[in-house]
Amino acid sequence: MQQLTDTADRVPRTERGRRTLRKLLDAAAAEFAESGFHEASISGITRRAGVALGTFYTYYDSKDAIFRALVGDMSEAVGAAARDAIKPDMGPLSVEQAALLAFLNFAAEHKEVYRIIDEAEFVDPDSYRAHYERIADRIEQRLTAGAATGDLRADLGEPEAWAVMGINVFLGLRYAIWAKDGDPDAATVAAAANRLLRNGIAGPDSD
Repeated sequence: MQQLTDTADRVPRTERGRRTLRKLLDAAAAEFAESGFHEASISGITRRAGVALGTFYTYYDSKDAIFRALVGDMSEAVGAAARDAIKPDMGPLSVEQAALLAFLNFAAEHKEVYRIIDEAEFVDPDSYRAHYERIADRIEQRLTAGAATGDLRADLGEPEAWAVMGINVFLGLRYAIWAKDGDPDAATVAAAANRLLRNGIAGPDSD
């Protein structure tokens, strides 16, 4: 993951410090993904990062602290992947398709994101909730912007944003984390979800 979530009052001032912090977060992602929060250890994180134990405490007070930072880091990385995929000339529905495709590719490359975010529900519920609230807020902003231009319905808001996010989260679970031989590729999955947003699921004779 490319994004860096700085810890309060411990923002590295040098490039070397930023690289060290990045190594710690990446090592923590591997440690927590492999062992789970309760079995993971600070010594395991520092061993993976190739740094001394004292270096860890330069940036974090505890295993809980780096876990919280990691959830924030992953949340920002998910958002950055979507932002990087969105182009200025895209219409609102194309934006949603591009954002979903970026997420599917991100999740396939960083499968640990699901385990770590899911564990946050029990380890640090505030960061778990904040993760999903941030994503829903970004989607709601996009839907509202599309409504303002007349490209989307005018009554879209928070419920629709959470519904779109739910589609994206479970498609990532199915086609990135639980991928099987013969599955459609990420672009095809994203296009199918976009057709659902564009057309709905009601048939011509529905009441």
